[in-house]
Amino acid sequence: MHEMVPGRRFDRYRELGQYAFGEKLGLYIVAPQQLVVEVAVCIVYMVTGGKSLKKFHDTVCSSCKDIKLTYFIMIFASVHFVLSHLPKFNSISSVSLAAAAMSLSYSTIAWGASIHKGVQADVQYGYKAETASGKVLNFFSALGDVAFAFAGAHNVVLKIQAKIPSTTEKPSKGLMRRAVVVAYIVVAFCYFPVAIIGYWMFGNSVEDDILISLEKPAWLIGMANIFVVIHVIGCYQIYAMPVFKKMEIVLVTKLNFSSTRLLHFVVRNVYVVK
Repeated sequence: MHEMVPGRRFDRYRELGQYAFGEKLGLYIVAPQQLVVEVAVCIVYMVTGGKSLKKFHDTVCSSCKDIKLTYFIMIFASVHFVLSHLPKFNSISSVSLAAAAMSLSYSTIAWGASIHKGVQADVQYGYKAETASGKVLNFFSALGDVAFAFAGAHNVVLKIQAKIPSTTEKPSKGLMRRAVVVAYIVVAFCYFPVAIIGYWMFGNSVEDDILISLEKPAWLIGMANIFVVIHVIGCYQIYAMPVFKKMEIVLVTKLNFSSTRLLHFVVRNVYVVK
C-alpha cells in the first residue's frame, strides 16, 4: 500500500486515504480515527506509567505513607514536559530502543516471577462475571487488552517505511515486510508467555497488568515496574508526536498563528497537561 502507485510513496495514512477516497472524504475518514487512537493511547500510557510508579513505590517501601495515584501520574507526566520538545521523530529513536529493551525485560520478569510464585490456592479459570452482560463486557475488555498489547507503532508505520530507500529494482516493501515479521516475533515472544503463564498461575483473578498481581521478590518486581515506566515513556512519545504536528498545522493554517518556538512550547505543554 505504501508504494501501490509506481513512482509514488504514500508517507502518511492521510495521503493514502485521500488517494483512495478523494481529497476531502479521505481526510474525513482517516484523520478522526487516527486522532482518537493517538489521544486515547496517550491517556492509557499516562495512567499505566503512574500505576507502575505507584506499584514500585508500594513494593520497595511497603511501610511508607500511601500516596494517591494522581501524584504518580503527575510525576510521569513531568518527564514528557522535556521529551515532548524534541524536534523530530528521529530524535526519540534512542528512547524507543530503550523502550523495546525494557519490554523484553519486564515481560520476562513477569512470567518468571509468576512461575516462582506458583499456582495460587483456589485458582479459578471460569468466567469472572456471573451475568450475561458482565461476560460480554469482560469479553470486549479482553479484546481491548490484546489489541493494546500488540498495537505496535501502527500510527507511524508509513512514516517509518518512508525513511527506507526505495527503487523499482529494490522497493522498500521487502525490507519493511521482514522488519514487521521480526518485530511481531519479538512481541509474541514477550507477551504470549506472560498471557499463558499468568493465567495458569492466577486464573481469572489476574490483574490487567500482571505485575500488579505479583509482590515478591520485592526488588525484582520493583525493577520490572520501572522497566514498564521506561517502556511507556517511549511509547507515549511515538503516539504524541503526530498529535503535536496536527495541532500545530491547524493553528498555523486555520487560525493564522505564526510557526514559532513559543507556539511549539505552548501546544506541547498544553497537550501533556490535558
